[in-house]
Amino acid sequence: MQKIRQEKLACTDQQRIDQFLRTTRTGYLGLTDGNSPYVVPLNFTWLNGAIYFHGAAQGRKIELIETNPNGCFTVAEDYGTMVSPIPAKTDTAYMSVMLFGSLTKVTDLAEATAAMQALLDKYVPGYYDKQLSSSHVEKYRSSLGSYTLVFKLTPSELTAKENQLNPHLLFQQGRKVEMDI
Repeated sequence: MQKIRQEKLACTDQQRIDQFLRTTRTGYLGLTDGNSPYVVPLNFTWLNGAIYFHGAAQGRKIELIETNPNGCFTVAEDYGTMVSPIPAKTDTAYMSVMLFGSLTKVTDLAEATAAMQALLDKYVPGYYDKQLSSSHVEKYRSSLGSYTLVFKLTPSELTAKENQLNPHLLFQQGRKVEMDI
């Protein structure tokens, strides 16, 4: 595992990382297309120490995963800009997590159903009055007629960085440097 250059920004609190991955809404899957990177934004869920996402059984993402299953999944949240009278000390508050590992197609129907239920619980909590059935997951077709596949990235490497927000320094429209001197 490569070390984070600015070690003071490293987040090693696994509970904080887990909470961040459970609540942040969009992640970015990085794949390789020959010599070119390919990054796609996705809804995802963090479940049992793995990233799960779903998609159509056909398309560029699927072709790339089948060609090279190694991937990187990045999740980041911007919490605002913090000001300083010294321009070089103006900074952004954020948290980010990068997970590296091999992507696998989830073939176990119970695991795929659990992942899809976790996605529903995350994005539309309380909307449905009953749990997702495995037969729905097994038989679902997209509007283009494609089956839905569930994928899993179990990280072999995970790094997290955080620059915590100082609310007293949070920039808001109208704030001027004269107010901070």
